[in-house]
Amino acid sequence: METPRRTFLARTSAVLIASSLTQPFSTLSAQKKTAKNEEQEEGVSTNEDLMREHGVLNRILLIYEEAMRRIQTKEKVDVDVISKSAGLIKRFIEEYHEKLEEDYLFPRFEKSGKLVELVTTLRSQHAAGRTVTDRILTSAKAKDFEATRTLLVAFVRMYRPHEAREDTVLFPALHEIVSKHEYDALGEQFEAIERKTFGGDGFDMAVDQVTGLEKQLGIHDLAQFTPK
Repeated sequence: METPRRTFLARTSAVLIASSLTQPFSTLSAQKKTAKNEEQEEGVSTNEDLMREHGVLNRILLIYEEAMRRIQTKEKVDVDVISKSAGLIKRFIEEYHEKLEEDYLFPRFEKSGKLVELVTTLRSQHAAGRTVTDRILTSAKAKDFEATRTLLVAFVRMYRPHEAREDTVLFPALHEIVSKHEYDALGEQFEAIERKTFGGDGFDMAVDQVTGLEKQLGIHDLAQFTPK
C-alpha cells in the first residue's frame, strides 16, 4: 500500500507545480499591475505634500537669488525669467499652497490654542509676500532692475525663515492637534483640491515649469553648486 500512496502524492505535487507554472501570464501581469496601482494610490501624506511644495518654492528662491546676483554685478539677466518665476509663485504658492494653509491648517491651530503667535506671524507674512510679488511683476515689466532686486531681496529674506519654521515647527505639530484619521483625510482633501485647481497633478506641473526656468537661466545643473 505504501508504494501506491507515494505514487499518488508525487503525481499530486507534479500537477500542482505544473498548474502554477502554466498559470496564464495575463493573470500574473494583472496581479502585479493591481499591486502597483494600490501602491500608487497610497499617495503622499499631508505634511509631505506641503513640504514638497516648499521644495518648489525653494527652487524659485534660487532663481531669485541668481537674478539678484546678476543685477548687482551688472550682468545680463532675462527679465522674462523673473516675471515667469513670480507668476509661478503667485499661482502655485500664494493662490494654492498658502490658501491650503490658511483654510485648513491655521484655523485648526487657532482653535486648539497651539502656536497661535506663530500662525499670526505666518498669516501676516503671506499677505506681505503677495504684495511683494505684485510689485516684482510690476517692476520687472518696467525693467526697473534696481527696484526689482530690492524686492527680490525682501522676498527671499522673509521666505527662507518662513518656510523653515513651518517645516520644523508648524507641520510636525499638526500631529498633536488632529487624529490620524483627520490627518489622512486632509491629505486626500489636498490631493482633490490640487487636481481640481490645476486639472491634474499641480506639483508635477510646477516642477516642470521651474525646471524650464532654471534651464533658461542656466542654473539647472546641480553639479555647478558643488564647492571646488
